[in-house]
Amino acid sequence: MTANERRLLRLYRALPASRQEGLFDYVEFMLARAQPELPEVANEPLGIPRPGQESVVKAIKRLRENYPMLDRARILHETSGLMTQHLVHGKVASQVIDELEALFLHHFQAIQSGG
Repeated sequence: MTANERRLLRLYRALPASRQEGLFDYVEFMLARAQPELPEVANEPLGIPRPGQESVVKAIKRLRENYPMLDRARILHETSGLMTQHLVHGKVASQVIDELEALFLHHFQAIQSGG
């Protein structure tokens, strides 16, 4: 999270609930004036099934598509760490993919719970 994002969140939390709604209304108004409508991003995983045989790289691509609502930058470090365990340390691909599945699910659940 950038310094401006932290500042905005701090200011938002300092507002009473009625003013928080007003802030959302204003931001949506500003966004509509600034650019054309943004494409909708799914709020739920897309349900892309895991194939029987899959490389770790393809699993990451599939999970990114399956969870378009996740910020890739936030999970990059953990994803890279799992990839390193596979490529450098020889951890079995299926184990790494299981852990990637859990990682993406965990981040999705964190979003759902407001975290």
